[in-house]
Amino acid sequence: MKIRETGFRDLVVIIPSVYTDSRGYFFESFNKSSFEKEGIFYSPVQDNESKSSKGVIRGLHYQLNPMAQAKLIRVISGKIYDVALDLRKDSQTFGKWFGIELDSESKEQLFIPKGFAHGFVTLEDDTIFTYKCSGVYNKTSEASIRWNDPELNIDWGISDPLLSEKDKLAPLFKDASLF
Repeated sequence: MKIRETGFRDLVVIIPSVYTDSRGYFFESFNKSSFEKEGIFYSPVQDNESKSSKGVIRGLHYQLNPMAQAKLIRVISGKIYDVALDLRKDSQTFGKWFGIELDSESKEQLFIPKGFAHGFVTLEDDTIFTYKCSGVYNKTSEASIRWNDPELNIDWGISDPLLSEKDKLAPLFKDASLF
């Protein structure tokens, strides 16, 4: 596996070693020892998966302290544009976002440390997305930020996405609960 820096502290792209032959492919999507050798200390305890049609935005979601979660993001089938928003007030990149296209072909993954909001837009129908979390979901610690907040100016590449009611009503960044 290789690590590609993003310019955000602890937010990295993981490029797995993929082994292919006439039968298909194999790769390790997570190996605690390999991650720790790269300085990523992370122990997932919950694995989530969603399937979405093209044009769905899910996010920007996060869990407040002490229930904050680190996440390892990957696409099983299809393609997404993934966004991580730095909410760590002590960070040089506080209030800035990072975006990356992830797909099932490249198998690249995004590791998002605690202190980030996360969201994605599906770029293909029947996209299957999975993420491993360092903590379990806690309804009372759930928080979100509006996907189209003009202060953040995130370029999702879509103007009329399919959204949940929760995401439509999410607060603006300036009004959100932060770390």
